[in-house]
Amino acid sequence: MDNLNLNRREFIQGVSATIALSTLGTHAQPVFTPAKTYKVALIGTGWYGKSDLFRLIQVASVEVVALCDPDQNMLKAAGNLVAQRQQSKQVPKLYGDYRKLLAENKLDIVLVGSPDHWHALHAIEAMKSGAHVYVQKPISTDIIEGEAMVAAARKYNRVVQVGTQRKSTPHLIEAKKNIVDAGLLGKVSHVEMCCYYHMRNNGNPPVQAVPDFFDYEMWTGPAPMRPYDGLPHIRWWRTFNEYGNGIMGDMCIHMFDTVRWMLKLGWPKRVSSQGGIYVQKEGKSNISDTQSAVFEYDELNCVWQHRSWGTPANPDYPWAFILYGDKGTLYASTMKYTFVPQGKGEKIDKDVVYEKEKYPEDLTEERIELNAAPATRLHMLDFLKAIENNSRPIADIEEGHISTASCILANMSMKLGRPLVYDPKKREVVNDKEANTLLRRPYRGPWKHPEVGTV
Repeated sequence: MDNLNLNRREFIQGVSATIALSTLGTHAQPVFTPAKTYKVALIGTGWYGKSDLFRLIQVASVEVVALCDPDQNMLKAAGNLVAQRQQSKQVPKLYGDYRKLLAENKLDIVLVGSPDHWHALHAIEAMKSGAHVYVQKPISTDIIEGEAMVAAARKYNRVVQVGTQRKSTPHLIEAKKNIVDAGLLGKVSHVEMCCYYHMRNNGNPPVQAVPDFFDYEMWTGPAPMRPYDGLPHIRWWRTFNEYGNGIMGDMCIHMFDTVRWMLKLGWPKRVSSQGGIYVQKEGKSNISDTQSAVFEYDELNCVWQHRSWGTPANPDYPWAFILYGDKGTLYASTMKYTFVPQGKGEKIDKDVVYEKEKYPEDLTEERIELNAAPATRLHMLDFLKAIENNSRPIADIEEGHISTASCILANMSMKLGRPLVYDPKKREVVNDKEANTLLRRPYRGPWKHPEVGTV
């Protein structure tokens, strides 16, 4: 396996990009070989942070210099896994405080895989240190955090790629080119997006002592300090609004961002949402289990629906988007797409691209999303190309901000019980003082909320 990995690293960039190009046509990633070995750090060594890092290692020559996490057990385990993966076989330096990591290392790239409530501070400080940033979605937990992240990227001239890798998903790239851009849908005047996964973690674990290996103070950071009731990793933290924006912020952003990319949409004109905890009332979770939202554009509504209970509306597309045109309909998800023409014509089906034979190590990686791995690899190549060309990546921070902020506006609308109109130039909700108080979440001291004028 080691020889296979070493040989792959010598030609993988050209091979993978060439295959993608031949498969997807001119809208695919061009052939690209990174020009240097990048010094990389990862902040947040949980499931998806490691997954992103391993995809980067697969497509580029990188030296993983440092890792950071407040969970010492998870951090040490991640260090050992990285040593097995990277060419030097060296265990990276391990840190419990990201500020020390950034101060002590000169880095080219920082991957931010921490929980959502940390994304803004981690990404901005990494940019200030001189690194380019790959930040997981959603980029922020409030809208002004996102504005500050965009401002920092522009001020420090850093490339910031957001982990909305649907834009780099092979079958979705093909759908955009061969269905949407080719005009097969005609005029698209309605979009539906959904998630019906039973993913809302719930329960009533008891308050307990914080284990010695876990720095709960650092993990909580700027968020409210909840009584400790067990390790928050995987999906426990996502079930609380203290740390994120629920299923809307976790899952809608992927589909909404993909729809905006496919249809070339910017900020929605108005956002409205209704929902709450209608069914799963028995546990501590405070995120909605049922929610609808409408993102309005000229002669187009993009409608979101999630339920973490019951059955999906279409079992073939439980987490998906549907583009309705006057000439046909496109169903699409991370797994496939289906085009159904209006009237005569042939239905078109396309499945996800897997790369199990090219990357056999994927098959032994714990909790890997095999369907997402090819997309993340292409996303990383696009990120590196943007760094070397000093250009904007396909999932630039500004696009990630629009998608994130729109989902946050939906949650704000649900809370306030009225539609909201956001003015991105003035960075305020139009004619709504109460809504504007929700644009910045209160930060727990001593952490300071980032502001556009002070990053």
